[in-house]
Amino acid sequence: MAAGVETADFARTATRLHLRPLFIAILFLGSFLLFLIQPLFARLVLPVLGGSPSVWNTAMLFYQAVLLLGYAYAHALQRLPLKAQLAAHGFVFALAAITLPIGIADIGPADTGSAAAFWLLKLLALSIGPVFLCVSAQAPLMQAWFARAPDKAAASPFFLYAASNAGSLLGLLAYPFLLEPFTSLPQQQALWSVGYGLLMLLMLAGGAVILRLGARLPATAPDTAGARAHRPVTWRRRLYWLLLAAVPSGLMLSTTTHITTDIMAMPMLWVLPLSAYLISFILVFSGHGAWHARNATWLAPFALLLFGGLGLVSVGQSASLYGLASVAMLLVVATALHGALAADRPAPAQLTDFYLWMSAGGVVGGLFPALVAPMIFDWVYEHPILLVAAALLLPARPLTRRIAGLWQGRGGVARILRVLTPGLALALSWWLGASFNLVSTPPSQVAVVAFMVGLAILAIGRPLMFAWLLAMLMLGLGGWQQIDISTIDRARQRSFFGIYTIENVQSINSRRLLHGTTLHGAQSLDPALSREPQTYYAPESGVGLALRAAPDLFGEAARIAVVGLGTGTLACHATPLQDWTFYEIDPLMVDIATDPRVFSYLAQCKPEARIVVGDARLKLAEEPAGRFDVLAVDAFSSDAIPLHLLTREAFETYMTRLSPDGLLVVHVSNRFLDLEPVVAAIAEGQGLAARQFYYIPEPERAAEGFTYNASIWIVLARDEAAMNRFTEATGRSGDWIPLAGRADVPEWTDGFASALPVLKPFWKRH
Repeated sequence: MAAGVETADFARTATRLHLRPLFIAILFLGSFLLFLIQPLFARLVLPVLGGSPSVWNTAMLFYQAVLLLGYAYAHALQRLPLKAQLAAHGFVFALAAITLPIGIADIGPADTGSAAAFWLLKLLALSIGPVFLCVSAQAPLMQAWFARAPDKAAASPFFLYAASNAGSLLGLLAYPFLLEPFTSLPQQQALWSVGYGLLMLLMLAGGAVILRLGARLPATAPDTAGARAHRPVTWRRRLYWLLLAAVPSGLMLSTTTHITTDIMAMPMLWVLPLSAYLISFILVFSGHGAWHARNATWLAPFALLLFGGLGLVSVGQSASLYGLASVAMLLVVATALHGALAADRPAPAQLTDFYLWMSAGGVVGGLFPALVAPMIFDWVYEHPILLVAAALLLPARPLTRRIAGLWQGRGGVARILRVLTPGLALALSWWLGASFNLVSTPPSQVAVVAFMVGLAILAIGRPLMFAWLLAMLMLGLGGWQQIDISTIDRARQRSFFGIYTIENVQSINSRRLLHGTTLHGAQSLDPALSREPQTYYAPESGVGLALRAAPDLFGEAARIAVVGLGTGTLACHATPLQDWTFYEIDPLMVDIATDPRVFSYLAQCKPEARIVVGDARLKLAEEPAGRFDVLAVDAFSSDAIPLHLLTREAFETYMTRLSPDGLLVVHVSNRFLDLEPVVAAIAEGQGLAARQFYYIPEPERAAEGFTYNASIWIVLARDEAAMNRFTEATGRSGDWIPLAGRADVPEWTDGFASALPVLKPFWKRH
């Protein structure tokens, strides 16, 4: 009998020893899958709406909203006994598995207008909503279960949240660096389904082990690390949790938009802010969380002043270091705010309530930059607003007691500081902003900036005063100029697909269109030159030569199609009898190009051109075979290229829509990606003849009023005979050279494509 008891005790002890690794594995795998599905589903469907920051931000809002539902579901389950929770969650898990493997729900064509965000939210909900909801509930639910275990660590199960965020970070990074380069989409979908099944088995095993060991009620007293959490959970405290979670969440999305719009737009850049956001959770919920939070709280005001002070400046595409510094600032500020959140955590008995409000804060924070800001702002104003909000919430203390006394005392110095500082800061900010130039700042302005920064440092620990001084500093360092942008020389508009800036460059008498930091076209302000194609579309560029040869090859009534409208520059290569069709995904771009007061290429050269709004690949698929003689695809010069337009299946669609001797002309100039080997692999796979043309403008043309840019255009034809006829017709046959493929760059398909192998080294980006 005694031996049987000893054996049972030994079994319980052995089971208890494996309890922590089991639950760490459950939370790690759940969060890994949760953040793996995000880029995976983006790869499946988001290219239909392009790769703009708004697409990613809207998707992130969906993920945060469903995460909130999952946390609410986990919180509601706590009213049931553990055995009933296990049965209910297992049933929901199995029910959601019916929707596997993950795929795209059929909800009709994409809405690319004002309702694009809501169309995307609907698509996400119907495609991955059920499985995402189940997996999102894992973090709070498994911690609540572990809190019932007869384990010493059950009194403080929050360490599992650090494991959860570590899984999130690894899942986020694993996709672009491990899965996408080496596996196809069907394989990725299958792997995710296997992971889901494994997670379900581990979850059932975890619940069974807790029941076997004898579940108890969670601790009602806070753990040692959170000793100040003895206070009751009031609505005011819940609001505090919500705000501390909302600001870092919103700041993560606004940082993504800010650096991709005005600093250093490049592929996969959204990984960096999200990684910083997740790392902050890992730090503050780890064993040394209080130490990390304390250091971050001390550093955060200086990070806000040093880097946040430029939050209203369009630094420019060359400021890569500032972009990385913005991510570092996000990490420090998020760690400080999340540290305050972790320090105020309640007892394990209120664990799911805590996570529910923290998740609600994530949704509230995401709503502002993802949905509200694009509708009410013409620039990324949400970013400086959230920086000021972060300054208000920082739990920072004055640097010294003496500095604190300067503000808090009843003497004349303290009163003067409190009364005069706000007005003085406003006056200095206005004076500074009237002529501030980031490139050339005179000593007087440097002195004023140093004085304002010094005042702000003295105000650390006084949230309202510090936030006011930070706001005044941002306005002085270019903010007033940013707000007053709608002048005769500059205007700006914003859509779901990005921010468009239209500006007159008086030095070259030209008007240009920028999409974020990417030049999308320019037109001379000289009426005599206003019909001359500029930038990448010069008469001697690859596309200029191709369109000039079209009448000789296909007759005066040649049929021309262009993917990507831009400013409509290519229309001025048209001849009167030609039939032209443009495909453009963004309705705002159509408005810009067709307004002759802004850009008059279309109005002057081809006012009757047909413009089709929507995803070019889907719209081209609706055209009859052989519809066009020349198809120019100009959609890859931006940082976020639509991969689905550069796959084998896309090129099959293009070639089918061309006449027997038709030409496909592809623009591959790109600051960040070397797209030549991608097109070379597709051409080889389909047996197409391909040549490329490097255009380098002559310096003297700029003096004549022309704004030409270097460009690379590739022309593809069905066979070498058609290609030879084309190159001879251009009169530059010797300048059309074969493409250079690469062994490490295979043919991109709808199921397999990775931008990593074709990322240019830093020294080759321009």
